[in-house]
Amino acid sequence: MNDLKLAWRNIWRHTRRSILTMMAIGFASLLLVFMLSFQFGSYESMIDASVKLSTGHLQVQAAGYNEKPEMRKVVPNPGVVMDILSRTPGIEAFTARSQTFVLASSEDRTRGIMVMGVNPETEKGVLSIATLIREGEYLSPRAPNTVIIGTLLARRLKIGVGRELTILGQSRNGSIAATVVTVGGIFKTGIDEVDRSTVQMLLSDFDALFAMDGAVHAIVATARELLQVGEVKKALQNDPGLKDLAVLDWVDLSPGLKQSIQLDLVSGIIMYLILIIVVAFSIMNTFLMAVFERTREFGVMMAIGTTPRRLVKVMLMESMFMTGMGLLFGMLAGAALTQYFAQVGIPMGGAADLMAQYGISGRIFPRLSWATLLIGPAMIGVVTFLTALVPALRIPGLKPADAMKAV
Repeated sequence: MNDLKLAWRNIWRHTRRSILTMMAIGFASLLLVFMLSFQFGSYESMIDASVKLSTGHLQVQAAGYNEKPEMRKVVPNPGVVMDILSRTPGIEAFTARSQTFVLASSEDRTRGIMVMGVNPETEKGVLSIATLIREGEYLSPRAPNTVIIGTLLARRLKIGVGRELTILGQSRNGSIAATVVTVGGIFKTGIDEVDRSTVQMLLSDFDALFAMDGAVHAIVATARELLQVGEVKKALQNDPGLKDLAVLDWVDLSPGLKQSIQLDLVSGIIMYLILIIVVAFSIMNTFLMAVFERTREFGVMMAIGTTPRRLVKVMLMESMFMTGMGLLFGMLAGAALTQYFAQVGIPMGGAADLMAQYGISGRIFPRLSWATLLIGPAMIGVVTFLTALVPALRIPGLKPADAMKAV
């Protein structure tokens, strides 16, 4: 207890220096809490925007379909799967989908494309293409034999709304599938691969054209929260009704997206480490000064019987007091700042309008969690303890007689 009181009093022997050191630690903690929350919030926005344009959070498919898509690899009873999804906690919406590659021809040009059969009523609750129509209208059950196409594909085929498109492919039973459809709408997602090679048609039209007999290639689902995807996937994989089917999440379906996030996270970690190193040098400077200024004092204390080990312990207590107060202030301020922007969002300035065109919010919402609140301050705490240990370990090397002669 006496050592604690001594360490506490020693902190305030140089009030200004101690306060500046604590402010440096607190500001670094605040930045780490906020920036980590911002970074993870931006990842969540990126993932949600991406999956709502293509894959969904989860898909139930035939085994092996994701690795090698083939017409014959189908979910034979989609109604059973959708009934299971409707009873699974954490699922927000789901829809059935079929797809295959075909040749599409306008009057002037021919291109290889992927045609999707979708249910427009349930598709709107899962994916956001319905909100990205630039010309014409989205699919409707009241308008059979109508398709929507991407902007880049429309440009390549030199085709517009109201024009006819010929589709030629192979049905599930191996026969030729051919039809003429009308372009009812043109969409723009901002993802070139989607905009130049994707056509959507009614699932009922797809079923009739490609002899699917009610089967589909995937049931696409979205979770209520991104953090629930892992739990939902595990629950579905353990469901006996899906034992012969594959349950995939967005990581399985879009591995490139995960790799992009990992690359960005690595660059962010490097920045955070640089910040922590700067703070560490600040702490080291403070305690080196303390050791040099108090060398005579340490010599006197050792001369009257105080052990070097006790002096080192007091120095480290001083370090932990200052670090703890700085971290507490930084964590509280960082959490308050993050919570504020989690409610109002951070506007992306000139990029907001561009992001909104592709179904991405023009604001980024930081996401505060126990991980983002504790990881940064914990790293600062460990590093500052180690850097304070360096000057403190100079004390055992002092000789009382020489130390008392120090000016």
